[in-house]
Amino acid sequence: MKRLIPCGSPAASSLRFVAGKLSGVTSPRGPAHRGRATLFLVALLVAGCGVKRVPDSIIEKLPYESRIDLLEAENDLAIAVDRLDETRNEVQRTKDQIRRAKERLSAANGEVGSAADESSKEIAKLAVVEADARLDWLRARQEVNKQEEKLAEMALTCALARFEQSKLDTARKKKIEGSEALDPVEFESQVKKCDEKYAAARDEAKNVSAQADEVKNKWESSKSALAKKTFDARASPYVE
Repeated sequence: MKRLIPCGSPAASSLRFVAGKLSGVTSPRGPAHRGRATLFLVALLVAGCGVKRVPDSIIEKLPYESRIDLLEAENDLAIAVDRLDETRNEVQRTKDQIRRAKERLSAANGEVGSAADESSKEIAKLAVVEADARLDWLRARQEVNKQEEKLAEMALTCALARFEQSKLDTARKKKIEGSEALDPVEFESQVKKCDEKYAAARDEAKNVSAQADEVKNKWESSKSALAKKTFDARASPYVE
């Protein structure tokens, strides 16, 4: 019997919400040292839908020395969870930056109307152009961030699939009761299919990134024009 959660079901949506909360749970030593139970819970809630699993009843029968063979795959799973954390944090950081960029654009527009002379008005107009271009760049970068988040979720799914494959391989080598009923080809196939989907998504992400680079170049051009006019007093090298 396949142990699957329908990805489009209300249950899957609820589990993903819980996973989003749990994925930020870390130990004092950092994300890589989060509890083993928390690690697997996060991985299953985020990436578990659609991944066939080896029943826990089989893994519980493995001798301790055999479980050591699973450490590499388990470590890859932990890395994938941490990567997903990083991408989600970046999405939130850029969201905050977009909010501040909107405030900056509003302030720049206000300066145009309150300029005391033509020189000040010209600078204010350049500031509006720069602020508007900055906002476009941040929005483009957010699209890149969302692509990276999507890739991180897929990578976690693939890591989980590989982990399940490793568990089955180990269980069958030790001739654990129940493992003979599971088809290794099916576990290998789900890893291969996941890797293929990831590769296709990565190509799509490259295109989004290239488009974002073009938007960034336009912002940098407007930033340079403002800096030249104000002797660098109105332009920061950082995206605020």
